[in-house]
Amino acid sequence: MALPAASQAPVRAPHPLRAEAVRGFAPWAGAAVLLTAGTMLGATADRWQGDWAATATEVHTALMITLPLAGAAGCWQGGRERRRGTEELWGTTVRPPLARLLAAALPVALWAAVGYVAVVLLALLATWPYAQGDRPHPALLPGDTVAMAAAALIGHVLGRVVPARLAAPLLGVAGFLGLGTTLGARSAAVRALSPVTSSLDELPVWWQSGAMAAWTGGLALAAVLACAARRRVTVLLPLAAALAAGTLLAQTGDGLWRPDPLARRQVCDTSVTPAVCVNARYAGMLPQVRDTLAGITGKLQGVRNLPARWADHAGAPHADEAQLPGITPLGWSTVRGRLTDPQEFAWEAVTALEGRDCPESMMTERVLWADDAVESYLAPNALQQKGLVPGDGPAEERRLLAARARLAGMPERQRRDWLSAYFAARAGCDPKEVPAL
Repeated sequence: MALPAASQAPVRAPHPLRAEAVRGFAPWAGAAVLLTAGTMLGATADRWQGDWAATATEVHTALMITLPLAGAAGCWQGGRERRRGTEELWGTTVRPPLARLLAAALPVALWAAVGYVAVVLLALLATWPYAQGDRPHPALLPGDTVAMAAAALIGHVLGRVVPARLAAPLLGVAGFLGLGTTLGARSAAVRALSPVTSSLDELPVWWQSGAMAAWTGGLALAAVLACAARRRVTVLLPLAAALAAGTLLAQTGDGLWRPDPLARRQVCDTSVTPAVCVNARYAGMLPQVRDTLAGITGKLQGVRNLPARWADHAGAPHADEAQLPGITPLGWSTVRGRLTDPQEFAWEAVTALEGRDCPESMMTERVLWADDAVESYLAPNALQQKGLVPGDGPAEERRLLAARARLAGMPERQRRDWLSAYFAARAGCDPKEVPAL
């Protein structure tokens, strides 16, 4: 039995904020951020997938695109009523100006931030199966998320103030150029105030993300209140918070970043000589690197005057070290936790054993022949494996091939003695002491 009309509960209209967030332009803005940043990161996946620090840097650098995009989306939303010709109609409603502005601006800001967070989470999931050490670096995420919402709010205010259809694309272009300028700025204060500044081998101080959120969020709230608040004096509170955070960031400058302690550590396998060490951020690659160099270390058993280890740390190798071939930057010798060319990696490891910062005068013809023979014996590159030589003619080619054959054909004990003398001469940068072949 139907109830009388008077007793039926009134149907509540959906909140305008919910309507804007579900059916308006806002979800498309979030999707645009997700697709744009996701495409950009997907195109460069080889250089960050498998490295937590590189992943954090890449998603943070994506703000170069996503911040201007969020600002342009907010600006387009801000000019909606002017394009529709409904400004006067909205002015007759009882809802205060600030509530009307927030009802239209907040959904775009929230969706832009959600789109960016989704990109970050997808990037972390993509890195997780290939991570070789370290841990996720989420320290910058809170500040980045607030910066995305702030860009959309500031863009919305500009869209209301500037009566031009091209305001949104022009704001996006200007934002991109402006952020790019801050990255290359000489002033440490300018770089500290930029939300896109990052460092691959350094970590932010613990309060940097909160200060950046206060800086960008305070400016956005001040712009919103200045545009629509009934009491303009309320602008002073978020503006003061933004200025305080900005002053702290600018005065700290490059001190916002501190060295990553893990990047200074090494993980070593000392069961072979020379020992094999990799940076602790890529500790999971040690077995793979050790196996790649096993052919070299096996042939060097009993050989004297070798470096103590292949080292993988910042700066030049120490006196008793040889530089491990580069695992980083990713995308070259390493992709998704695997060496792209183990043969070339092993050959470069042998050349590192040879090179000990000797002057050019060291590189005589005799030394070059000995180097070529040692490389060909321990870990030949593709040309040496095919029996090709870099000589200038048939005579040079015959001499190099003969030197290779003599070293490879020596009795084991004689070859160990020859290699011991060779590495001693290379360590002392004395070409006259390099044994003949």
